Formats: sequence, C-alpha cells, structure tokens
Amino acid sequence: MAAFHPASIVTAQINSRTLADQARYPDRVKMVDVGPRDGLQNERESIPAETKIELIERLADAGLPVVEATSFVSPKAIPQLADAREVFTGIHRKRGVSYPVLVPNDKGMDRAMEVGVEEIAVFTSASESFNLRNINCSIRESMDRFEPVMERAHEAGIRVRGYVSCVLGCPYEGEIEPGAVAEVAARLMRMGCHEISLGDTIGVGTPFKARKMLSAVADAVPMAHLAVHFHDTYGQALANLLACLEMGVTVVDASVAGLGGCPYAKGATGNVATEDVVYMLHGLGMETGVDLKKLVATARFINEKLGREPASKLARVPDEQLENWI
Repeated sequence: MAAFHPASIVTAQINSRTLADQARYPDRVKMVDVGPRDGLQNERESIPAETKIELIERLADAGLPVVEATSFVSPKAIPQLADAREVFTGIHRKRGVSYPVLVPNDKGMDRAMEVGVEEIAVFTSASESFNLRNINCSIRESMDRFEPVMERAHEAGIRVRGYVSCVLGCPYEGEIEPGAVAEVAARLMRMGCHEISLGDTIGVGTPFKARKMLSAVADAVPMAHLAVHFHDTYGQALANLLACLEMGVTVVDASVAGLGGCPYAKGATGNVATEDVVYMLHGLGMETGVDLKKLVATARFINEKLGREPASKLARVPDEQLENWI
C-alpha cells in the first residue's frame, strides 16, 4: 500500500484561497480571546493570579491581537476575578496587543482607570429576563448605568466595546427577535462603542438563525463594527461562525481551550475554542496572525492547570498528527 502523504491531497484540490474567494470570505479575521475573563470567571476552584497572568501572556505571544484580561466587577459577584488589579498590573503588556477589561459600573471604572486600562467592555442583553437575572436591572437601566462610564472612558481616550448577550435565545424567554438585538446594538453604537459583540450565550443558534439575526443588526450597525461570539452547547458554533463570515463579519470572539459557560443556563457549555476556530480560518486561507502551535500549547497549559482534559478538538490531537496539518 502506498504511503499516505497529506501534501498529495492538497495539490489535488482547489486551493483554500480560491474557495474563500468564491464564498466571499474576508481575507483577514481579528480574533478576540475571552478565555482569561469569560472563560475562567465561573471556575469554582480559585485560580492563582500568576496562572491567569501566564495564560494572558501566552495568548499574546501566540499572536492573539486582543486578549480580554479580567473584569472589574464586584468581588462578591464574581470571586474568581477578585484579583483583577493584581492580574492586570502583573501582565507584561505586548506592543500591539489590546487587553480589554469588563467594567459594569462607575465603581468598576474607578478601579480600571487606577491601573491604566486602554480599553473597556460594557455588557447588556437582548433579553429583559436575562438582564434582570444576570445584572439585576432592565436593559434600559443597564444602558443608563453605562452612560457615565462611557463618558469617562471617552474623555480619557479609552475605547469601549459593547457586549449583547442572548442574541439567539434566552433560557427564560426562548427565541429572541432579531429586531430586539438590532435595537440594543444600535443604542450601544450611538453611545460610542467602537465594536459590538453579539453573543449566543446559551449556544442554541443555528446557521440560518445566526444569519437572520446578523442581517437585522447589520441594517442598524455597520458590519465593520460587529463581532460574533458563539457558545458551542449544541455543537453549532463553527457552523454559525462560517455563516456569519460569509456575510462579512471580520471579528470573532472565542475562548482558548473552549473555556467558559453560562451559569444561568443549565447545560450551557463554553465558548467555541479559539484553536478550533483558527484551524478552520487558516484552512479557508484567511489570515489571523495567530501561531496555531503556540495556541494549542496554551490550551493544553490551562487545562493542565485546571486538572482536566481539553474541551477543544484540536488540543486533543496528538502532536505527531497535528504536525501534518498546522
């Protein structure tokens, strides 16, 4: 039997760049890794600050242009991130990399500005019920809380990213109307967010629904200012991402090793794994600037620290096999 050579298959196929051109995919995608914040915030066992710092620095070293570092939320609300100041000040910030932090209110903004943050993120939902359960206020009230935070950020030259959760479904309300998502996103844009991340928080979306939602939002907010953020509860995250990339999205949120989950939705698993997304993007000929080998090593590093097997597919592949494909 003839030896198996991966290269022989590649040369026999249409190159991935041609396929990407046919589908009108973007040439380059900006990856935003939310693992250190969104991924770790619900871990029950306390994670040392030095582990979080090393994770952030490894992600930056792997070429991630944006690494969400932590959250200046009340330590009582999220004990895992009570070390936000220690973590943020402990990072050796790499030139050209952004390290946004989540800021829920004025008090959080005070703490963030004390350590010299350059980008913050604010958070609301497209679901009234989810907002009430998650941050104890209505959507309108959450926006009102953001107003002074965003004013201070703009005065200080700090960029603001907006998150909209439950864009495809809510554990309390079921399916969410695309128009409701568009309305929230449009207000965040008017308030001054430079980028708005659309999150399928409980991972119930499918490609058609994702496209329908994105189309509605893009009518209200330019596509260049939108990002997508999919959880993989029902195994649809990569398919949803592909559907949105075909529509022109160029910013993707993901979490190294597939870390994370939603505490308000039973069975909601973590974000789609950054390494799995990057593997797909590179296979389509899109540039990310990410060193996939370093990223996989980082996924294995954090899983070892957490004492469990990787949730991502790529981090489970033996090195000798992975070497042929990345």
